[in-house]
Amino acid sequence: MSAQPQTATEGRYPVTGAGLGLRLELIDEMRVDPPTQVDFIEVAPENWIGVGGSRGKALRHFTERYPLVCHGLSLSVGGPAPLDDAFLAALKRFLDTHGARAYTEHLSYCGDFGQLYDLMPIPFTEDAVHYVAARIRHVQDVLERRIGMENVSTYAAPAGELTEIEFLNAVVDEADCGLHLDINNIFVNSRNHGLDAAAYLDGIPAPRILYAHIAGHFREHDDLRIDTHGEDILPEVWDLLDAAYARYGVFPTLLERDYNIPPLAELLEEVDEIVARQRRWQAAEGSHVA
Repeated sequence: MSAQPQTATEGRYPVTGAGLGLRLELIDEMRVDPPTQVDFIEVAPENWIGVGGSRGKALRHFTERYPLVCHGLSLSVGGPAPLDDAFLAALKRFLDTHGARAYTEHLSYCGDFGQLYDLMPIPFTEDAVHYVAARIRHVQDVLERRIGMENVSTYAAPAGELTEIEFLNAVVDEADCGLHLDINNIFVNSRNHGLDAAAYLDGIPAPRILYAHIAGHFREHDDLRIDTHGEDILPEVWDLLDAAYARYGVFPTLLERDYNIPPLAELLEEVDEIVARQRRWQAAEGSHVA
C-alpha cells in the first residue's frame, strides 16, 4: 500500500501543532511559566485515574488550559488475557471528565494475567489481525470513541506471513481505528531489523493519523537501538519527520520524553524544533498552493 501525497485539512486532527507529555517533574515549572509553544499535552491515563488531592487539582489545572490526548500503557490489545472491562469503564470516565481529544495505545501486548511493563511484538499473521482488530473494536464500543494504535519498536522480528507495515494496515483497516504514528519507532526498527524507513513511511495509512510521537533513543550498536525516550532526538529521526511532513503535510507532533528529564527550558528547545519544522513545511505548502 502506498498512500498518496496530501495536505492536512482543517478539522482532520483532534489536536494541532506541537505537544508535550505532562510529567510530574515539569508540573511546577509549567504552572509558573506556561510554555506558549506547547499546543497540547499528553498523559498516560493509568498514572492519573483515581488520583485526587493536589496532584488531581494540578492535572485539572492543565486539562482546563490545554487540549489533552491520552496514550495508554496497559491495554495489552494483542495479549491472550480478556480485556479488562472494569479498567475500560474507569478509563472512559477519565477521558470524558477531562475532555480528552484522543486515546491511543500500542499495537502490542504487555502480559497475560499480569503486567510485564514492556511491549511485546504480535506475530504478523492473518489470525492475529482478526484477533487484535476484534479487541480494538470492543474497546471502541466501550469507550464510545475511535482510538488510535501506535506502531511500536521491537527487538526481535515476529514470525508471520505479513510484513510489519502490512500488519499495521490490515489491523487499522479491519478495526476502523486511527493511527498513532511514532517516527522514532520507524527509525529504531529500520536499524534493528534492516527495514527501509522511507518505504515504511510511504506505506503508512496516513489518512488515519491522529497525531505523532517523536523521541530520542539509545544507540547500543548501529544495528541495535533501544527506544528509551530518554535522550535527545537524533538528526536522522528529525530527517524522517521532515520526510513525513513532505509526504503527507503537517500533522500534530508530540515530544515524548520519559526519562532523564532535563530542565523545562532545555526540553522546550526540541518542542521549538518541532514548531520550526511545522512552520517551514506549512509555508512550503502554502507557496505550492499559491
